Amino acid sequence: MQILCVTDQVTGVTYLDNIMYVVCDRSSTILLYNMDRCSPLDTVTNIEGVINADEVINVDGMGNPRDIAVCRDDRQLYVREIDGRCIWIVSADDHSYMKWLPNESTTDTDHVYKMSLTSDHILLTSSPPPHLRQYSKTDRQLLRVIPLPDHVWLLHHAVETTRQTFVVGYAGTPQDKR
Repeated sequence: MQILCVTDQVTGVTYLDNIMYVVCDRSSTILLYNMDRCSPLDTVTNIEGVINADEVINVDGMGNPRDIAVCRDDRQLYVREIDGRCIWIVSADDHSYMKWLPNESTTDTDHVYKMSLTSDHILLTSSPPPHLRQYSKTDRQLLRVIPLPDHVWLLHHAVETTRQTFVVGYAGTPQDKR
């Protein structure tokens, strides 16, 4: 068994093909690791052959990433940042990036915890009050806000199923909020 040790505080991990992408607390970089060797990336082998790659992707302006997810269909990384209250969309191929959802979709009282992706949607867990926000990945518009029951006091994570239903991890019960 191989173990990879990252000395920074890791706040999110995802992978695409044979590359693991890691974001850390108070960092503007995405670390890249070879999943076979559990080591920093030297080169990337893809379908077209071997291409040179850096061991990190620098995202100028990103200050405090808290989560990362990948869409295998469009090969984009989605990084949720708390300082800028935004999501960065980063190309896994050419490492270009753009800022998305800056302040226009969240308010100062919203706290976005986690995100998940489908091929068509991005889902954010937010509170207070606890709710889910579903966005279209195509036109980046808010599709709907799904309120959660009042007894949900700690919202952990949520995913959208292929039947357009949601699986939500949270703390709290109707009998005892805590």
